[in-house]
Amino acid sequence: MPEFDTAITATFLLYLVLMLAIGAWAYRSTKDSSGYFLGGRTLGPWPAALSAGASDMSGWLLLGLPGFAFTSGLESLWLAGGLLLGTWLNWLLVARRLRAYSYAADDALTIPEFFANRFGDPRHVLQAVSAFFVLLFFLFYTSSGLVAGGKLFQTVFGFDYRVAVVVGTVCVVSYTLFGGFLAVCWTDLVQGLLMAAALLIVPVWSINADGGIGPMLATLSERNPELLTLWQNNAGKPLGIIAIVSLAAWGLGYFGQPHILVRFAGIRSGADVPTARRIAVTWSALSMGGAVLVGLAGAVWVQAHAGGELADPETIFMVLVNALFHPIIAGVLLAAILAAIMSTADSQLLVSSSALAEDFYRKLLRPRASQWEIVLVGRGAVLLLSVIALLLAFNPDSTVLGLVGYAWAGFGAAFGPVLLLSLYWQRMNWAGALAGVIVGGLTVVIWKQLSGGLFDLYEIVPGVVFGAAAIVAASLLTPAPAASVREGFEQFRLGLRQDEPASYAPARS
Repeated sequence: MPEFDTAITATFLLYLVLMLAIGAWAYRSTKDSSGYFLGGRTLGPWPAALSAGASDMSGWLLLGLPGFAFTSGLESLWLAGGLLLGTWLNWLLVARRLRAYSYAADDALTIPEFFANRFGDPRHVLQAVSAFFVLLFFLFYTSSGLVAGGKLFQTVFGFDYRVAVVVGTVCVVSYTLFGGFLAVCWTDLVQGLLMAAALLIVPVWSINADGGIGPMLATLSERNPELLTLWQNNAGKPLGIIAIVSLAAWGLGYFGQPHILVRFAGIRSGADVPTARRIAVTWSALSMGGAVLVGLAGAVWVQAHAGGELADPETIFMVLVNALFHPIIAGVLLAAILAAIMSTADSQLLVSSSALAEDFYRKLLRPRASQWEIVLVGRGAVLLLSVIALLLAFNPDSTVLGLVGYAWAGFGAAFGPVLLLSLYWQRMNWAGALAGVIVGGLTVVIWKQLSGGLFDLYEIVPGVVFGAAAIVAASLLTPAPAASVREGFEQFRLGLRQDEPASYAPARS
C-alpha cells in the first residue's frame, strides 16, 4: 500500500469542497420536487450530455474496463464498441422523444411515473412494479460504485476496506442529499471533463515512459500474444458467438437505464438534443478508448516493473498514477476515480429516492403530500438507500464489473423494450407495458442463476428478447388503449413536431 501522502489528501479535499459548493448552490435553486428530481427541465446540451455520460460510466470506466483490458487485451473492444453504439442509438432514438413525451404525459418526473401516465395506469400497479425494479437493481448498481470507492481509498491511503467504503459513501451522499438533480448534473459536468482528461493523460504518459507504441506492442506480444487479437481470448481459444454477442450486447442496456433517461427528460429543449448527442458520443469514444489504453499500457508497465503480476487488475489505473506522477498531479488524476464514482452513485441514489418518494409515497401513501414534504422524503430515501447499498458493498471480494453487469442487464431488460415501444407504437397498452417490465426483469434474475451452453449468454439478451415478446403479445391479446391514451399519443406527436407539447393526463380510472 502506498504511504499516506499530504499532497494527495489536500487535492482530494479541495475537490470535495468544490463538489459541495456546487451542491450548496443547487440547494438554493431547488424549490419543489420537480426541481429536486428533474432540475425543472433546464439542462443545456453540455451538462445534459456530460451528465448522462458520467453517470453512465461510473467507477467502472476507470476500474472495471481498464481491468478487463489488462487481462483480456483487445477483446475488450467488443464491449467498448457495443457501448459506444448503444450511446449513439439511445441519443438518436430516445432522447428527443422522451423529452417531449415525459412532459406531455402530465409532466412525469420519473420513469415509472412516465409509464403510468403514458398508459393510464388504473391502480398504479405498473408504477409500483417499475419502482420496485428500480430499487432492486439500483441497490446493486450503487453498491458497485461504493466498492470502487473502497478500492480507491484502500489503495491510495491504505485504509481498511470497510472504512474506505464508508468514507466513499459519505462523500457521495453529502451533496446528493441537499442539491438534488441540479447538483448531480452540474457536478457531473465537472467530473465528466476530469474523467476524460485523466483517461487520455495516463495512457499517453505511460506509453511514452515505456518507449512509445512500438515497444508497447512488442511487450504485449511477449507477455501474451493473445492480448492483441479480437477473435481469441487471453488463453488462445477462439471467441465464440455467445462470447462476442455477450460483450457487444452491453449496448442494449442503454435504453432502460433510469439515471441516463432522466437526463433526456431534463433537457431544456428538443432542439438541444443533436448538439448534446454529438458531445456525448465524442466523450464516450474518447473515454472508453482511453480506458482500454490504460489497461494495455498497464499490462506493459506491470510486465516491465512489477514482475508481470497484479493482485487486483481493477486497480491498474491507480497503480499507474501512483508510479508515474508527482503526488499533486496524482491527486488530481485519482480524483477522477472519485469523480466517476460520485457521478454515477449520486444519480442512482437520486433516481432511487425519487422512486420511493414519487412512485410509492406520493402515489400510494400520501397523494396530497406537499412539494416540500416529497423533497424531504426523497432526501430521507437517499440516506436509507445509501445504508443498504453500503452493507452490500462491504464484501471485499465484490468486483465492480460484476455488480455493474447484473444491474445493467436488469434495467436494460425490464425497461428498455417498454420505453422504446412506448415512444413508437401507439397500439401498445397498459397490459403490454406491465408484462414487459415483469418478464424482462425476471428473465435477468432467473438467467443469472443458470450456467453452461446457451445460459452463458449475457442475461440482457434473453431479457430484452422475452420482454419485447411479452409486450407485443400482451398488447395484441388485450383491448386497444383507451381513447384518452390514444389522444395523448397524438398530442405527443404534435408536440414533438412543435417541440412544445401540450400537457395531458390520461384517464386513470
